[in-house]
Amino acid sequence: MAHPHIEEQIRQLATLDCAGMYLDDFLLTWDHSDAEIAAVFKVAEILRAMRRENISPRLFASGLAVSLFRDNSTRTRFSFSSACNLLGLTVQDLDEGKSQLAHGETVRETANMVSFMAEVIGIRDDMYIGKGNSYMREVAASVEQGFRAGILEQRPTLVNLQCDIDHPTQSMADALHLIHHFGGLEKLKGKKIAMSWAYSPSYGKPLSVPQGVIGLMSRFGMEVVLAHPEGYGVMPEVAEVAEKNAASSGGSFRTTSSMAEAFADADIVYPKSWAPFQAMERRTALYGENDMAGIKALEKELLAQNSEYSAWECTEELMRQTREALYLHCLPADISGVSCRQGEVAATVFDRFRDPLYIQASYKPYIIAAMIFLARFSQPVESLSRLLTAGRQRIF
Repeated sequence: MAHPHIEEQIRQLATLDCAGMYLDDFLLTWDHSDAEIAAVFKVAEILRAMRRENISPRLFASGLAVSLFRDNSTRTRFSFSSACNLLGLTVQDLDEGKSQLAHGETVRETANMVSFMAEVIGIRDDMYIGKGNSYMREVAASVEQGFRAGILEQRPTLVNLQCDIDHPTQSMADALHLIHHFGGLEKLKGKKIAMSWAYSPSYGKPLSVPQGVIGLMSRFGMEVVLAHPEGYGVMPEVAEVAEKNAASSGGSFRTTSSMAEAFADADIVYPKSWAPFQAMERRTALYGENDMAGIKALEKELLAQNSEYSAWECTEELMRQTREALYLHCLPADISGVSCRQGEVAATVFDRFRDPLYIQASYKPYIIAAMIFLARFSQPVESLSRLLTAGRQRIF
């Protein structure tokens, strides 16, 4: 049975230089070239099309995918499991509280012990500034050493499922949603996206979502505007990445302290709460000192600071100032009058975009699967072509 659309997608993949992704990790989007980012989108599209056309994309007959979530997760946890299952891998969750890590086992020892038959390790560690991404790189170095020493038969790939710096699987899924909505990656050039802080009655939400968005969308020639109240800035080094990307892509990156200014004539809006960078640094230090009284005092201080900006809400009035913008959120959103008294978004706005938001989330399993695929197969075009030719049914 012919599948011309998938065949064309595979031909397009062949034009992209993604050889450097083989046996590499996916920790930050800005670690990867434009061609590699495009290849992830393309493979995600191919795997999605195969599943829809009842073609099994199971390239692994066996193999383990280890997941380590050091923070609560629903969408990303299930997306990782779905991605691994799609490719034929079995997922095993590493519960630190039930492992020898609780008894002082080293990162190097644990990384090697769980990796004897592991193809991929997915880690979410987004709680503490300066810790999450560093931990992932320590795990990566440990399995690299284990592979070179002949302890491991293969060197598992690490996928960042969210850290203190970036949330690459989220921002890449967001981008794929935009690609579909606007009709192609090239159609994003010139589009204005407002990545805006929004009020939440909670504190301590990670910075990795806004940082991931500005670090990725600035690569596509977009007009990227980061809006936040004074004192809620992101990590300076990530803002520098966005500035450099915008300069290279022909787009722009700027910040503003006005939500209304960011929304004006925007094509996409992404109102999302996050904690101030400096406050997250203080929290990390307090946890390191086991200063629980200091943590409680900081929480009280930040909640009071948030309340000063309760007007930062995505309302119908603000949406009318846009170019009929697409509303994005990584979910769950703080919905005014629904999940909280006052929050990030008005209930009427959220309800209008409910279905598109769920579609936005649906791309994440395919993005994760594409990251794994490109890291585990040295000849991606040939591997996908063999799957297509074999035409094994996913459901008999």
